[in-house]
Amino acid sequence: MALQTTQQSQLYHLPATPETVHWGYFDGTLTPRLTIRSGDIVELETLTHRAGDAPDLLMDDGVRRVYQQVGDRGPGPHIMTGPIAVEGAEPGDTLEVRVLGMRPRLLYGSNMASRAGLLYEHLGKRQRATVFEFGADLALARARFAFEVPAGTSGPGSIIEPGAAWRVPALEGVAVPLRPHLGTGGVAPDEPGRFSSVPPARWGGNIDNWRFGVGTAMYYPVLVPGALYSAGDPHMAQGDGEISGTAIEASLNVTLQFVLHKNFPLRTQLLVTPTHWMIHAYHEDLNQAMYQAALEMLDFLTTHHGLSGEDAYVLMSVATDFTVTQVVDQRQGVHAALAKSVFVGR
Repeated sequence: MALQTTQQSQLYHLPATPETVHWGYFDGTLTPRLTIRSGDIVELETLTHRAGDAPDLLMDDGVRRVYQQVGDRGPGPHIMTGPIAVEGAEPGDTLEVRVLGMRPRLLYGSNMASRAGLLYEHLGKRQRATVFEFGADLALARARFAFEVPAGTSGPGSIIEPGAAWRVPALEGVAVPLRPHLGTGGVAPDEPGRFSSVPPARWGGNIDNWRFGVGTAMYYPVLVPGALYSAGDPHMAQGDGEISGTAIEASLNVTLQFVLHKNFPLRTQLLVTPTHWMIHAYHEDLNQAMYQAALEMLDFLTTHHGLSGEDAYVLMSVATDFTVTQVVDQRQGVHAALAKSVFVGR
């Protein structure tokens, strides 16, 4: 429902309810939960799939209702709100998603050192949850407690009641800087079937770049009519690599603006920050992800900045940073970041 009208755009609110979320997958046949025009703004509720780690702290009535009533889950773990259709979006277009605002729904989040973590076997094949509390200034997070996950717990989406595990102090004397961002967001696939929300792909998905926060914009290649954008997996903090398997997972209310581009072709996701362009690539092999990121940055510089391949190659070596985005989402990620300031006078 439209909340407000201006000359340029309308403002909408899309809550996360059992009727507006899809749990753990992308699917091009989903019915839009909201239809908007280019330039419109959406206040979107996104829920963490780790709220069950501490339901006394990470759940309110709305979150609990989604956990109780959404039975169609998987193959991935993430709760996705949407999809949102954009009028006029067609395959070959590019959808820009600007992040205008973010605020936590509750002042708690959880990190799960899970089976997907890089050091899971090295650390004794144990799953451990650490629950964090955010300060009122939303600058820092401190661990409230941690616990070993009880045997037989089924995984993301399960609920571990407070008395089911022994809560112990953790990370005493440590404060973690907050980096609110969306871990997962993407358009609908153009291939038939239901695709897990875990591995990132051409349509976006679980990119896990912590820079996708307020003041930035992610660009996605449109693959189906309407684009059909969904978002979820909200994070309050994450490091590059995300090596335990998760970030500080916490429900966020986000404000997004959607802008459709007809003449800005892309093959993968481009994140634009106030200072940098960041291009993303993914592969089961990290070396291949690095190689693909180099190819994507080469294409970006030649297609959108008019450089020759030879000049682009030099600029990529002397001024572009290639960074491991994450290594725990089946398809590992690398992003290439180039400072806008290198183009003097452009």
